Amino acid sequence: MARQGFRLDSEKLCCSICLDPMKDPVTIPCGHNYCVNCIKQHWDGENQKEIYSCPLCRQAFIPRPVLMKNTMLEDLVEDLKKTGFQAAPADHCYSEPEDVACDVCTGSKLKAVKSCLQCLVSYCEQHLQPHYEYPAFEKHKLVNPSKKLQENICSHHGEVMKIFCCTDQHCICYLCYMYEHKNHATVPASAERIERQEELELSQKKLKQQIQDREKDVKMLQQELKAIDCSADKAVEDSDKNFTELIHLIEKKSSDMKQQIRSTQETEVSRVEELQEKLQQEIVDLKRKDAELEQLSHTEDDTKFLQIFPFLSRLSESTESPRTKIRPLRYFENVMLAVSEFKNKLQDIFSEAWTNILLTARSVDVLLPQAEPKTRDEFLQYSCLITLDPNTANSKLLLSEGNRKLTYVSKKQVYSSHPERFMNRSQVLSRESLTGRHYWEVEWSDLGIFVGVAYKDISRTGNDSEFGNNGRSWALECSDNYCEFSHNKVSTSTAGSKSSIVGVYLDHSAGILSFYGVSETMTLLHRVQTTFTQPLYAGFRACNFLGLGSTAVLHEPV
Repeated sequence: MARQGFRLDSEKLCCSICLDPMKDPVTIPCGHNYCVNCIKQHWDGENQKEIYSCPLCRQAFIPRPVLMKNTMLEDLVEDLKKTGFQAAPADHCYSEPEDVACDVCTGSKLKAVKSCLQCLVSYCEQHLQPHYEYPAFEKHKLVNPSKKLQENICSHHGEVMKIFCCTDQHCICYLCYMYEHKNHATVPASAERIERQEELELSQKKLKQQIQDREKDVKMLQQELKAIDCSADKAVEDSDKNFTELIHLIEKKSSDMKQQIRSTQETEVSRVEELQEKLQQEIVDLKRKDAELEQLSHTEDDTKFLQIFPFLSRLSESTESPRTKIRPLRYFENVMLAVSEFKNKLQDIFSEAWTNILLTARSVDVLLPQAEPKTRDEFLQYSCLITLDPNTANSKLLLSEGNRKLTYVSKKQVYSSHPERFMNRSQVLSRESLTGRHYWEVEWSDLGIFVGVAYKDISRTGNDSEFGNNGRSWALECSDNYCEFSHNKVSTSTAGSKSSIVGVYLDHSAGILSFYGVSETMTLLHRVQTTFTQPLYAGFRACNFLGLGSTAVLHEPV
């Protein structure tokens, strides 16, 4: 009965290296059993250390132990084989190429569950058990499986690197510390880890804060996207309504004009027809009288002729009417000219207003500020077409090349009178109003140039009209010798630019106005941070001396 109640755990008869039933089992001095070939192969790999250890308990042996066959264990294995004893339980997890394999297993290796930084060995679940069971392994540090354990071994001495050299900022072994790093500042790697851990935690804290900030920004942008969509839909609906009303207004005016022309046509036709009818009746009467006179002229009775003649003669005189004078008619040509002139004026107004509308539509910004461009290619992304407005040009400025070039001339130009014209300074404003982000370049020659921006309502006469000499304009004076920025009668000297090309960057909503010297690189000459309350216009002023003046050309957008 006792024999029937005896049960032996079949796994205890498996080799802890190959995990198969033991073949030719041997017992080593610490008492653990292995297949003879498994332990030999394991110790063959330790020949270079000349220290041989047990794969389970890590007990070291010097010299290499002589292996003795365990016949009792061999008999037990043979008996169990007869009862259907199977090798390698089905729940073993074998390692794949991407996994960390157990360094102790032979044959088909199991997946490692931990790596030991002291042993520099990776273990499967079974081979890891001694680290949990034996006190000798209590101080060993277990980490998640790693394929890079050998990186902890000194490449010069083959020892574990447990010391950190503060001087050279890398880990070393104790032999490195004794020789190559003898006079260096060193600390235990664990102590350096504690200090670096604090830095890591601080960095993590900053990163988490940045993540939170970015998440807030993302939420804000999501709200901004909804607001943009809503605003765009409302703008489309509103613009469609306004344009529809405008179309209806034009159609109504067109209808009114047609009705007025037709009414005038009807009146004039009626008047002409009435006059025509009257004239035709007069013709009939005159012909009748002419017939009577003709008949009288053929009367042979002299007495009768003389009796009738005074009556017919007076009748002829009384009915005679002056000839109708028909003046040269232009019919409705004046109307056509008036309508054509109205169309041209409306086109001019529409063209200027439409440009401003498009610029406004393109200048919609999200809440988050965008970084200011750094390279010329980045600036050119905001390049815009700037043309000079002849209605604002001083009479000493000659505009040419499609109103993109200005030249100071001694002879006054013949310009029509206009309230927006600069009277006392050789200045001119752009035709385009500027909101949003824009960039333009101007190339100057000779005496220099004032480049800047201004509000539309800047004064046109006196000292207050000069760019930079009031609170409604910002200007940079550039010459061969110096650059000077002016605003509201306050001037600031800036670094001179050797470049004859000045680039102007405007971010209206952000209140940024920057001037750059343009060459192979972009050299910042002056930067303004303020708040713009109105649309801006690009402004230019030609320098002059003793009748001589400068020239400036606006570059075409690239």
